[in-house]
Amino acid sequence: MIIGVISDTHGLLRAEAVDALRGVDHIVHAGDIGGVHVIDALRAIAPVTFVEGNNDDGSEGLGIVRARFGSVRILLTHILPKPRKPHRRVLESLTREPADFVIFGHSHLPHDEVIGGVCFFNPASAGPRRFDYPVSLGVIESGVARHIALDERSVGALRKRMNQLS
Repeated sequence: MIIGVISDTHGLLRAEAVDALRGVDHIVHAGDIGGVHVIDALRAIAPVTFVEGNNDDGSEGLGIVRARFGSVRILLTHILPKPRKPHRRVLESLTREPADFVIFGHSHLPHDEVIGGVCFFNPASAGPRRFDYPVSLGVIESGVARHIALDERSVGALRKRMNQLS
């Protein structure tokens, strides 16, 4: 099973993101969606599981959604904020029910780090470009997560900005 991972679209679903997600079996969106039109467009590609972000209507971005795809257990949240110092609600949830991946957004910074056997993964933002950050998304395949740059400039930005939240 291939899981597409996207975050921080802020109402913009790029054609490059749609192309990169074609063929995935399921999509998870880690918040700051920016409108139901984004979820509808993603659902045209594959089933979607999402959590709302702090810029989505009525949300503080602190929700947690759980998903399981075969043997892959995912905890999906928007604001973590840091993998080595996650919010109390994330720690409590992981204590109650383990996860293989904690997928988060909010920072627009790419992250891929295993801590205590759990992969903390932020696909970075697939929406409007911010600063010199990458525009990217991710995929999880065979239990391994990886980033996909959505333009040439983002290839180097992924390397430059990776794991700055540690």
